[in-house]
Amino acid sequence: MLTLIKNGEICAPQYLGKKDLLIVDSKIGYIADEINKPDQFVDMKVINAEGKYIVPGFIDSHVHITGGGGEGSYRTRTPELKLTDATLAGVTTIVGVIGTDGTTRTMSNLIAKARALEEEGITCYVHTGSYQVPLKTLTGTIEDDIILIDKIIGAGEVAIADHRSSQPTAEEMAKIASASRIGGLLSGKAGIVNIHVGDSYDHLKIIEKVVAETDIPIRQFYPTHINRNPHLFEQGIKFAKRGGYVDFTTSTIPKFLEEGEVKCSIALKSMLDQGVDISQITFTSDGQASLPDFNEFGELVGLKIGKVSTLYQEVYDAIMSEGIPPEIALRVITQNPASILKLSQKGMVKEGKDADLVLLNKVDFTIDTVIALGKVMVENGTAIVKGTFED
Repeated sequence: MLTLIKNGEICAPQYLGKKDLLIVDSKIGYIADEINKPDQFVDMKVINAEGKYIVPGFIDSHVHITGGGGEGSYRTRTPELKLTDATLAGVTTIVGVIGTDGTTRTMSNLIAKARALEEEGITCYVHTGSYQVPLKTLTGTIEDDIILIDKIIGAGEVAIADHRSSQPTAEEMAKIASASRIGGLLSGKAGIVNIHVGDSYDHLKIIEKVVAETDIPIRQFYPTHINRNPHLFEQGIKFAKRGGYVDFTTSTIPKFLEEGEVKCSIALKSMLDQGVDISQITFTSDGQASLPDFNEFGELVGLKIGKVSTLYQEVYDAIMSEGIPPEIALRVITQNPASILKLSQKGMVKEGKDADLVLLNKVDFTIDTVIALGKVMVENGTAIVKGTFED
């Protein structure tokens, strides 16, 4: 299958200018100033990208693909992710996680859902475990999961600084990180430990203790929700300046922002202004997670659901409202997560990489076309490929 995209301006995410791009099956075959369609003997789809940017497909590396939540009992279990929840948002690669509920949300179910999303047309990986320590793995150990199961690329999301966590010790966290690291080294995967950071003033102390007292490097950890309140955000800046990764969660509600949650687009601008290297920052949506609101006694008083659609919205706001150049802002959902998670075929518009592409309208940066592994999933802002059970 050949698809020729003509007259678009490529942000790879670095700006390459006006180029033509030829997709060969699921890969980016050629990029050149001009590529012409042969007159005959070739079946080729041609897309005119005049007035559009061609950017890498978005990577959302923290999504509850099988649903999440349940903090308000069984009826509050959130639904599974649908294919078009991702594709309409420009997301072509996802990493699935289990959160609070590590009992009714299982690793076998998570992997089955990842494979289902891949059958429907996008790329999906998962982390092993959930909030709870010890981690509930698929095979019995973290190392075996990462080494033997193709879809498993790391561990998490392990909860710290949260009343819903298992209150892990530094020793327990060190053993998780060590097992993940060994699994990653032996399999060529990232072996990253995805850390859920809650509202507590314990912040990142347990990770910092592990790094200070063991040989485990700071970048073995990938803490998320760093923008959830001002005091955690300030600690996140210090953590990043020591070389650590920081991830901001795009799903939110007005009440959380009113209470001090730092909007992702503003958080990105602030960290860059304070000298944090852009390569250490990512956005994730926490899609399909519950967004619980607890009072001071830890009692649930409200519940909303995370949306994958917020991922690009915050990048859009970073470009349009915060004045961050597109080639910088786009990195937090393309090149950066691909690098951190060792997804070598993702995150860049480059010959030989997977043909995961988003065409953005130059005038308003809205999503026009989404291509996943060479297949057009969204055209003119409308999903032309839908999930198995979508209408």
